Order: sequence, then structure tokens, then C-alpha cells
Amino acid sequence: MSAAPEPTTITPYPDGPLLVRGEIELRTPDGETIVPQRRTVALCRCGVSAIKPFCDGTHKAAGFRTDD
Repeated sequence: MSAAPEPTTITPYPDGPLLVRGEIELRTPDGETIVPQRRTVALCRCGVSAIKPFCDGTHKAAGFRTDD
């Protein structure tokens, strides 16, 4: 008997990315699949990352702030 799948969680980090853990399916605006290289990914929410949809840490230099 196999173990139950790990639940997917999305954690917004203050002044930073969305950290996604668990099984996910990412797609481009055109519907193409983006294969994550890890089980935990950081998704950009500042809009400045050079590797969108993933976070590259640029939010720090850009001064991105959340309302949290």
C-alpha cells in the first residue's frame, strides 16, 4: 500500500515569493507545461524576476513589499 500524497501548500513570505511545496502543475500563459526542478519551488510575486514564474531574489534589490 502506498503512502498518501503530500498535501500541496502555498506559503506567502513577507516581502518575498510564494513558497510552494508538494505536487503541482505549472503552465505558461499558452498552456505549455513548466516542469519544476524541485518539489519545493519559490514563485515570483514582485514581477521583476528574470526567471519568471520562479523567484530569483530580485525582489530584495527592487524593494518589493507586501501588505502582511
